[in-house]
Amino acid sequence: MRIFKGIAASEGLAKGKALVHHHALMTAEKQHILADGVPGELEKFRGSLVTAKHTLQEHNVSDISKESKDILETHLLMLEDPEYIQQIEAYITTNLVCAQWAIDSVTSSMVSLLDQTDDELLRERAVDFKDVSLYLIDAIKGKGQRRMEHLNEDVILVADILMPSELFAMDKTHILGICLDGGGRASHVAILVRAFNIPTVLAAGGASKTVSDGDEMIIDGTYGEAFIRPDHTVSQMLDERYARWQQHEVELHQMATLSSTTTDGHEVLLKTNIQTANEVEAARACGASGIGLFRSEFLFMESLENPSEERQFEAYKQVIEAMAPKPVTIRTIDIGGDKVVSGLGIDEKNPILGWRAVRFCLSRKDIFTVQLRALLRASVYGKLQIMFPMISGGEELNAVLHLLEHVKEECRSERIPFDPYIKVGTMIEVPSAALCADILAKKVDFFSIGTNDLIQYTIAVDRGNEKIAYLYQPFHPGVLRSIRMIVQMAHQNNIPVSLCGEMASDPFCSVLLAGMGLDELSMGSQSLLQVRKILRSVSYQEAKELAEHVLEMDSYLTITTYIREWMHDRFDHFTTI
Repeated sequence: MRIFKGIAASEGLAKGKALVHHHALMTAEKQHILADGVPGELEKFRGSLVTAKHTLQEHNVSDISKESKDILETHLLMLEDPEYIQQIEAYITTNLVCAQWAIDSVTSSMVSLLDQTDDELLRERAVDFKDVSLYLIDAIKGKGQRRMEHLNEDVILVADILMPSELFAMDKTHILGICLDGGGRASHVAILVRAFNIPTVLAAGGASKTVSDGDEMIIDGTYGEAFIRPDHTVSQMLDERYARWQQHEVELHQMATLSSTTTDGHEVLLKTNIQTANEVEAARACGASGIGLFRSEFLFMESLENPSEERQFEAYKQVIEAMAPKPVTIRTIDIGGDKVVSGLGIDEKNPILGWRAVRFCLSRKDIFTVQLRALLRASVYGKLQIMFPMISGGEELNAVLHLLEHVKEECRSERIPFDPYIKVGTMIEVPSAALCADILAKKVDFFSIGTNDLIQYTIAVDRGNEKIAYLYQPFHPGVLRSIRMIVQMAHQNNIPVSLCGEMASDPFCSVLLAGMGLDELSMGSQSLLQVRKILRSVSYQEAKELAEHVLEMDSYLTITTYIREWMHDRFDHFTTI
């Protein structure tokens, strides 16, 4: 028996015989050409674009889910990206190589750039480019892949990688579970397997090199484990585990209509983070108190050109209307740094500390004012809150608030209606902002702590750097003391404070954050129900005592150990499912 531990991408348990699927046929071959061969290779490349588009369009039918349609349309847009096409054609002409090698080389450079970011969504966008390149190479080679449109028996699909187009084409009625060597929870394949309700494990190492066709397998998509040739004892254990998981899920969903109130009556509002309107339904289904973070930059990242005021207005309006009367907090453009947007000319040696977010917006007011106008117009359709990212001090905050007032005056003069009582807040994610939180609190209606960047900047650690990633510690005393200070400064100035980083979705952080005085926690919809159950199971007094005790500790190792033991003692049923 072999066990592969990976990422739990789609919950559930599946048993069956393995079917192994490899992409070896799609490896690009390097061939040098003569100058007179360039036109022929350019023609091959252009033909591959047509073939790849046709393949994707075949799957873009009316009865697929909105998420699936969005993924197909994203890949179609990539196949029409003039910058991508131009780079490949230039590579063929300049380096005198065949089309498939040029596609692979240009794509590899783009993937390498995106892989260096610490934003999981951007790293998965790199996978999209890789997928698109594989469509093109497959079209040129003309050998095709191992097709699985028609299967005669139920199987566990095991593969090195899997493209969305392949998943669309497969006979999913016979695919019980999936195990892939690579991938992440934010990848398009991960989104699709969840939409198709196929138990899936990603990043399972070299599973596809170990498994043979016909091997008995069990996929545990809840724990992220793949069992090859499991024995009877393991099979029985997994049956019992799955029964407990199903019961746990039933209990969680029964809480969708309940508040996140502690046993002694203190409520911590739980909201969700989204980046597209497609995620609103999940937010409503889990009983979220609103949208705590709408990442507006993804409107820009999905476009080949800056989205117009009208397009932005429609996107914001759709989310605000769908969530009304609950509040929607939209973060203004946070691009630059690790968020790459083509066509904006952002290319820096140290982008994380560079021309990004509000810094970019204040120097590109032509882009920023368009967004502010769209936000103001959308505000009449519900309860909008505007939030500014990467504010480092009072000067920057004054500048963006002044610009917002200027845009409001423009709207008034043009008789464009908007909500005059829109609440405006700022993210606290830079140490300088944390240290002068008392100053900033006098200028805004709310704070939202962005712990992903706050941790990185406070500890001076690039969590994308594997050599020092171990230093990225949410329970570092300096991080926890910063959070406590921000909360105290906000409350002294009578404004609420939210937390929207990954800490909010970590069940082991829930009670501690509540005890530190956070008014709201904002997270992915999939985490909200579990956090709600935890908060409803403790008293606010217990949470405050935990926070006070932890804040006296002097190392993240001590704090981490203590919190995990504290949580395990009280919530053992969460950790033994």
